[in-house]
Amino acid sequence: MNRAIDIFFYGLFMDRQALIRQGLHPGPDSVASVDGFRVHIGDRATLAPLAGETAWGVVMALPGDEVAQLYGAPSVADYRPEAVLARKEDGETVAALCYNLPMDQLSGANKAYAEALHALATELGLPDHYLAFLEQLTR
Repeated sequence: MNRAIDIFFYGLFMDRQALIRQGLHPGPDSVASVDGFRVHIGDRATLAPLAGETAWGVVMALPGDEVAQLYGAPSVADYRPEAVLARKEDGETVAALCYNLPMDQLSGANKAYAEALHALATELGLPDHYLAFLEQLTR
């Protein structure tokens, strides 16, 4: 049985259509947040623990083999799963996996990624204060 796994996405994998174009079969998505983390942008995005901060993204379920396929790609192979509690917009809290790059492996700067992330977050309707934070990362 290929059980679906709830994943908290906070970077460009929040783009449901991009996942579908990769041949994946995401379940319905919900805007969600995870307390105690802040997004950082290097060559790619990662979340790092930081008290008092909240990271925003979406929760989507993917079949387990597709999660392995997605995070088996060379560009994200160093990301590691971490259990989080994601709070959906409707107030429901769900246990999810969140894939993060260890901070000591985050390097570089990627303005194009930051700009694409800001545009996607805007399209998804993430909160205005979070959009303002992401906009600062594009500079």
